Amino acid sequence: MSQTEQPEDLMQYEAMAQDALRGVVRAALKKAAEPGGLPEPHHLYITFKTKAAGVSGPQDLLGKYPDEMTIVLQHQYWDLAPGESSFSVTLKFGGQPKRLNVPYAAVTRFYDPSVQFALQFAPPEIVEDEPEPQAEPEAKAPAPSSDEGPKIVSLDQFRKK
Repeated sequence: MSQTEQPEDLMQYEAMAQDALRGVVRAALKKAAEPGGLPEPHHLYITFKTKAAGVSGPQDLLGKYPDEMTIVLQHQYWDLAPGESSFSVTLKFGGQPKRLNVPYAAVTRFYDPSVQFALQFAPPEIVEDEPEPQAEPEAKAPAPSSDEGPKIVSLDQFRKK
């Protein structure tokens, strides 16, 4: 079979792999939510799309990060509640506690630098409430062409050099 002709993936293996890897994020957060929290020296960097469906938190905070936000779970996080499809956590921003709810589908990167473990996910579809999204699909049109080949989660970008 020619490399230019790839059959359609009716099994949706890429979506299954993404879901399975998001399960790793869920399991790690469940461990972090246990009494005693994260064992030293572990700490987690979680990057997510702030406009993804289901993301909620104080508008003043989410407004500062109109596209993406990275949170760090290390020593000062409270009420971590990992569920089946999302997690909630309270963090301090500017000395003020703020509660965030993040669906796992909104997570684009998960990184534990203490053991150099990283996962990267395809960004979720973002649906804007404004009438401007008509122009956005043109800008996003090249992205699906990257779906033609096999997906590889690259850990190299997170390794220390």
